[in-house]
Amino acid sequence: MPGDKSEMNREPTPLHPLLARLRDARETTDALFSIVKPEFLYERPISERHRIVFYIGHLEAFDRNLFDQRLFDLPSHNPEFDQLFAFGIDPVDGGLPSDQPHDWPSLDTIRAYGQQIRDDIDSRFDPVEITKREDKRDSPIAREATPETLLEVAIEHRLMHAETLAYMLHQLPLHQKTRPAAPEDTVQRPLYNARRHEMVHVPAGVATLGLTRDSGTFGWDNEFGEHNVDVPAFEIDRYMVTNAEWVDFIDAGGYAHREYWRDSDWAWKEREGIEKPAFWVSDKSAKESAEESAEESAKASKGSSWKLRTMFDEIPLPADWPVYVSHAEASAYAKWAGKSLPTEAQWQRAAEAAPHAQQGNFDFRRWEASPVQAHPENRSAAGVVGQFGNGWEWTSTTFGPLPGFEPFPFYLGYSANFYDDQHFVLKGGSPRTAACMLRPSFRNWFQAHYQYVYAGFRCVRGNK
Repeated sequence: MPGDKSEMNREPTPLHPLLARLRDARETTDALFSIVKPEFLYERPISERHRIVFYIGHLEAFDRNLFDQRLFDLPSHNPEFDQLFAFGIDPVDGGLPSDQPHDWPSLDTIRAYGQQIRDDIDSRFDPVEITKREDKRDSPIAREATPETLLEVAIEHRLMHAETLAYMLHQLPLHQKTRPAAPEDTVQRPLYNARRHEMVHVPAGVATLGLTRDSGTFGWDNEFGEHNVDVPAFEIDRYMVTNAEWVDFIDAGGYAHREYWRDSDWAWKEREGIEKPAFWVSDKSAKESAEESAEESAKASKGSSWKLRTMFDEIPLPADWPVYVSHAEASAYAKWAGKSLPTEAQWQRAAEAAPHAQQGNFDFRRWEASPVQAHPENRSAAGVVGQFGNGWEWTSTTFGPLPGFEPFPFYLGYSANFYDDQHFVLKGGSPRTAACMLRPSFRNWFQAHYQYVYAGFRCVRGNK
């Protein structure tokens, strides 16, 4: 009866763990959009990507299009939006989007569209048991995947965007964002005190790539096809390459010497005028004051003429944070250093027995990197430190299928569209990578000239 205290005091029905994770992922992306001042949501911080407002609609449209007909029937309140917000972009031929802010629907309309989708989806899930509707179980489209797999896809897809959106928002001018109430600790260490790299020996052995289909572990289509690779002994940097070491590369003329760069990378660098990492800012005041004395000039050569643009500030360049650069830049550095980037198999071999999701800088704990030596317990059997978190790590391996590759039937182009010899595998994870994607089999990929990823690298020496 109304007012019955037994009803009022009843504990809410606990959510199925996957539905709880979907709710948490939504909260993560909602919070991310909230740091952008509303009047700047139609900006395009990275020329190769959609405007920010697209992603407000995309995350919800993706879930709707994924679940519809596979788990249950979902009404289409706006078929035009279902298509408009269906897919992101990753141009490989230099063709950049040319749409204007006025080409997009209003923010209120997009948000209402997204909320309607959330309400439609949430009302159809049983909060405790994840099942397909009885009339969907024998449908060909519904047999493509289990409800659990589809939910994992929706969750990880959203969390991937939580990271790639951070790359975009990082490029927004600082005044277009709302600074968090509690500023993040950004301990600044003089560049001339930075730790120098050391290398560790990785004995010959077997690297296991990928997952078996009967492993019981969720993975994306490119992760399946477990196979073993015999890896000869090699040496690898114990730590990721730091900002301090990148200053040495710049001071040695690394961006000016043609011999360090592949033909396509040199052409890109020259065409775009690339002279520094995308996150670095020239500190003109430091350069001007450095001209006043030989002592200051020497200090400037150690890096004081650079600042780092963080998500909400510009700070003196932290010496011992990993440098974030493109694959092209990382490859040039490795050649300058007389080394090379690791293959995917070498990286995997070096990471053997590393605690991949326990201690480290990942899972949205920080906005920024941390010192490369900050988590010595994040260490592999060979003694390599920090392979999971603090920055994705470029490899020399082009992104391609593992043996027996089969695309997800409900997302045919997720991986296959990028098997084009234009994208390279990254391993590990960054400060903005969700913990669930730090599994050793996970494979990230980006184009060689994309500078905006929270990605660094370490070098190897020896057989490949």
